[in-house]
Amino acid sequence: MNAPLSELLRHLEVKRIDTYLFTGSSPERPRRIFGGQVLAQSLNAANRSIGDGRVAHSMHAHFLRPGNPAKQIVFEVDPTRDGRSFATRRVVAKQDGKPIFITSVSYQEIEDGLNHEAPMPEVEPPEGLQNDFDYWTEMAAKHPDRFDPPFSQAVERKVINRRDYASPQPEEPISHTWFRVPGDIGDDANRHQTLIAFISDFALLGAALLPHPYTAASKKIQAASLDHAIWFHRPGRADDYLLYSMDSPNAGGGRGFSRGQFFSRDGRLIASTAQESLIRLRPSSP
Repeated sequence: MNAPLSELLRHLEVKRIDTYLFTGSSPERPRRIFGGQVLAQSLNAANRSIGDGRVAHSMHAHFLRPGNPAKQIVFEVDPTRDGRSFATRRVVAKQDGKPIFITSVSYQEIEDGLNHEAPMPEVEPPEGLQNDFDYWTEMAAKHPDRFDPPFSQAVERKVINRRDYASPQPEEPISHTWFRVPGDIGDDANRHQTLIAFISDFALLGAALLPHPYTAASKKIQAASLDHAIWFHRPGRADDYLLYSMDSPNAGGGRGFSRGQFFSRDGRLIASTAQESLIRLRPSSP
């Protein structure tokens, strides 16, 4: 396991200080806590409050306040319900005594049932595609006044039909990206779910900006995740390539709506996501 991935897991796998109380830390960058981080940390805490035999199948969350990476996050888990086959956990993430994030996670005992799944899109395989680290290294060299060099490659991301961030043009709101964490991270299902939750917030907001001449890095855009949902359909491995296929059917009122699907390399539908994000124009910006 490489150093950036070890450091990421140190932050995502929160510290237990009581039965239903956990604490978590953040990397120094970015300057505001990445939404996928607190999403993944909250799921990690909730998963560790559930006994063996039950697996998270859905998660519904709201981002309430920006998080400060210099401060500890406290995760309070409420064991809302433990039924015969389903269980529910509610998690509140706090800084300075104020909630910055809330989520409800539902669990089910593993069982057989009816089965069907959407087919994986036919896309270019990850081999041969440029990864984000190399792309942003090149962009920072070409446009040092506009883009910062990357600081970590804990998660490898390879975008199919990458957008021109220097001069974005309107395009169809559909995108496909390969993700994985480099290295073998073992078979702990909680670890894989935690990392998939973390990755799930990487690109949904960007899908809502595709029909417009802006990206999340544009100075004229105020962007943030507002709410987020993820449904885990089948077990998946974060250390093997997952295809994240996304689209955005709507934007309006300063908000964008995006949907996503995670597929394994062999075409299984692993998880589905949905997100509403803030994509507000800044009229006074150049």
